[in-house]
Amino acid sequence: MSYEHVREVDPEVADALVGEVERQRDTLAMIASENHVSEAVLEAQGSALTNKYAEGYPGERYYAGCEYADEVEQLAIDRAKELWGAEHVNVQPHSGTQANQGVYYAVLDPGDKILSLDLEHGGHLSHGHPANFTGQFYEVEQYEVDPDTGYIDYDELREQAEEFDPDIIVSGYSAYPREVDFGAIQEAAEAVDAYHLADIAHITGLVAAGVHESPVGVADFVTGSTHKTIRAGRGGIIMCDEEYADDVNAAVFPGGQGGPLMHNIAGKAVGFREALEPAFEAYAAQTVDNAKALADQFRERGLELVSGGTDNHLVLIDLRPSHPDTTGKEVEAALEEVGVVLNANTVPGETRSAFNPSGIRAGTPGLTTRGFDEAATREVADVIADVVDAPDDADVKAEAAARVDDLTDEYTLYE
Repeated sequence: MSYEHVREVDPEVADALVGEVERQRDTLAMIASENHVSEAVLEAQGSALTNKYAEGYPGERYYAGCEYADEVEQLAIDRAKELWGAEHVNVQPHSGTQANQGVYYAVLDPGDKILSLDLEHGGHLSHGHPANFTGQFYEVEQYEVDPDTGYIDYDELREQAEEFDPDIIVSGYSAYPREVDFGAIQEAAEAVDAYHLADIAHITGLVAAGVHESPVGVADFVTGSTHKTIRAGRGGIIMCDEEYADDVNAAVFPGGQGGPLMHNIAGKAVGFREALEPAFEAYAAQTVDNAKALADQFRERGLELVSGGTDNHLVLIDLRPSHPDTTGKEVEAALEEVGVVLNANTVPGETRSAFNPSGIRAGTPGLTTRGFDEAATREVADVIADVVDAPDDADVKAEAAARVDDLTDEYTLYE
């Protein structure tokens, strides 16, 4: 990836692009929402479709010259339907948040009620945080995980729904390490005559591969990101039954977005094609196995995990029991120095702030894409634990950096 054409026009940007490739090659991406797409997806996203305005939907565009845009978008739709078993799919949302926005706009009015998981307990900004449009346009109440177990208490959620009487209940999370019982949440929604939106942004790939329960056909609406565990073009997706198709489509365009990002939709189509291959199921299963190995090794090293482990692609470490004077931001910065890139994260019962929280979140999708198995993932866990134990020790960090260098050399990326 030399970016020779960019270099002719803009050497500074070319240097930054090359630097980013080298950064990804030389570090371990463990932010749970990040992954490495294939070079085929990169090519599709950098294609001439970036030039094309295609407002509307396949066969119903507001501009001429959309025959290839129609073909690409229809391929993305058809492949998504095959992957997730959905009746209707909209692949135009620019992100997972805008996919959620499309659902809210389709079925809610300003001031309607949303019941969702609190951000500190693993929820997402677009589920009702006051800094987000959802918290400003709608009345939001939030449920929490059980403080003792770290699990969602579905009976308690249902009781809260019956008291609050929401118009929509949101499931699917950004920092919840356990499998979600979408059926139980659907029952709670039906009990109060509410819609159920399942946001599978993090687990789109795990659901597609059958290594996590699917909400498709259970929840009224399913949204997701297309660049996380599914490894397709960056953006969002909405899935629903055919009865909601027209409302959802109108909410996305013209309701919330203008022209679709056709080059990103091309990346989605290519990534979905890759996900239909048998090798993808093996990747998804390995992602979960690696996360479990990561969790096991962290526990052996004396680190406290929210809920005690994981069922999916991420683990959440609460630093307070073992390292009460160490913050997530301190660990995040120290690990970045040695080449491990993850993020500080709030934990249930957070006693600090979202800007300097008490936990760290680590995911395995990027490692698994590079070819890591459980043994290699356990080695990464040891590197992380060593730095957590001594974030200011130069010798410890030097040794950790050397081990990361060995791993990135063994498990190469974009060669």
